Amino acid sequence: MTDTPDTPRGFTVRRAILAILGFQVGMAVVLAGSDLIGAIPQLLSGPNAPALDAPVAPGDQVRRFRPGDLPGRERLSPDRQTPIPDPGDMPSRLRFSAEGETALVTGDISPGDADRFTEWLTGAENVTTIRLHSPGGSVTDALIIGAALREADLNTVMEDGDICLSACPYILAGGVMRTVPDEAMVGVHQHYFGESTALPAFLAVEDIQRGQADVMAHLDAMGVDVRVMQHALSTPPEAIYVLLPEELVEYRMVYDPSEEDATSE
Repeated sequence: MTDTPDTPRGFTVRRAILAILGFQVGMAVVLAGSDLIGAIPQLLSGPNAPALDAPVAPGDQVRRFRPGDLPGRERLSPDRQTPIPDPGDMPSRLRFSAEGETALVTGDISPGDADRFTEWLTGAENVTTIRLHSPGGSVTDALIIGAALREADLNTVMEDGDICLSACPYILAGGVMRTVPDEAMVGVHQHYFGESTALPAFLAVEDIQRGQADVMAHLDAMGVDVRVMQHALSTPPEAIYVLLPEELVEYRMVYDPSEEDATSE
């Protein structure tokens, strides 16, 4: 390239492109840094919401959520034979234990638990009902487990004091009949999808959108009203939206096929 009177010495198209790219990278770092600085107080103190064990009421249903530090849930009928672990002392992976026709599935949902569960389910021939008590975990595994329950024509149930939070409701949705008493707790929130948190922004958004599409497709296939996702998408991961009993019925998270058959006759 030859210089002209209107072109500064050493100024080339390549240098111009590099300068523009450098400026863009610098702006991205500044914006990311400002977002991080703004988020630090929330990261340290958590969302401005009551603790998870605080009573909920219509319009006041968002609670702080830390899976590793969940408060204990009082059991209203302590004489029941099936023990449940304190939410703050959950197994780090799902644990399956069958008593007659009911199996207790409890603990964190970890990657790989779907394979473990489906393998266990093949040998649980007498089980007709899955009782859930879990703070959630891997969304992908929860979706697979929920679909496996529906394929096996099993019911899902919770009892007083049980919790089903985060990804756990996607397992709950897999039951043909879904039973949740008023003193159990079902909650939803935003999820992380994928294993890397250092993806470029456009790839991270694509990953999240694909994951949310999978969740909504699963809920729709299970007969659950996908409007429940409006609460999940508006609640950050460090909080949980606790669904009221009437919302569980409205969104068909609680469902009895026999009642629907009776109304259609």
